[in-house]
Amino acid sequence: MQNTAMAVRCSCTALFPLLFCFMICQLCYGTVTDIQCLKKLKASVDPDNKLEWTFNNNTEGSICGFNGVECWHPNENMVLSLHLGSFGLKGEFPDGLENCSSMTLLDLSSNSLSGPIPADISRRVPFVRNLDLSFNSFLGEIPEALANCSYLNIVNLQHNKLTGTIPVQLAAISRLAQFNVADNQLSGQIPSSLSKFTASDFANQDLCGRPLSNDCTANSSSRTGIIVGSAVGGAVITLIIAAVILFIVLQPSHSL
Repeated sequence: MQNTAMAVRCSCTALFPLLFCFMICQLCYGTVTDIQCLKKLKASVDPDNKLEWTFNNNTEGSICGFNGVECWHPNENMVLSLHLGSFGLKGEFPDGLENCSSMTLLDLSSNSLSGPIPADISRRVPFVRNLDLSFNSFLGEIPEALANCSYLNIVNLQHNKLTGTIPVQLAAISRLAQFNVADNQLSGQIPSSLSKFTASDFANQDLCGRPLSNDCTANSSSRTGIIVGSAVGGAVITLIIAAVILFIVLQPSHSL
């Protein structure tokens, strides 16, 4: 019995150095990948060096002092939040964010970013809780994969050039407390799961349904009426033209 207890104690003692090394490696790995994240981000959207981030051999341990970067703890060098609003950033949605694997907030608002919101956004920012892409020039549709960012509390896509419909898949985001897509070019019915938000959050000319006052059925009937009216009008004009041509053709010719 004593031999067994001794063996267990020895095994546990032998494991402590391995466990310590594992924890250190995890910390270093987090630091290295977060540095890669910031390097790629800067290379893709900061051609004018507005961020003023400098990378050198001493970068490890200093990223928490970078403009707009907030870490979980000053000594951990793991990015918690990126507050990059109004930094004059240019280009498309930045590369490398998947390497900031512990990030929970991404604010890219009020910059000059354009292009589509990536279809694989849930792979790039899987744990983000606050996503602010407002006041840019992002275009295309809101990706369905945004629904896979299941930790989202706040989504602000206001004042971009987004088109298409609001994905019904967003109903899967159970923690969503704020959602704003105003001032875009979206169309169609607002998913019922999002009707709890205010009308001002959905201020788009071609959106309909709650919480907006315009009813989707009325809009559909109006569009149908316009289409039918146009078709009937076109048919009547065609018949009139055909009748005039036929009248002219059938007129007797007058010989001199």
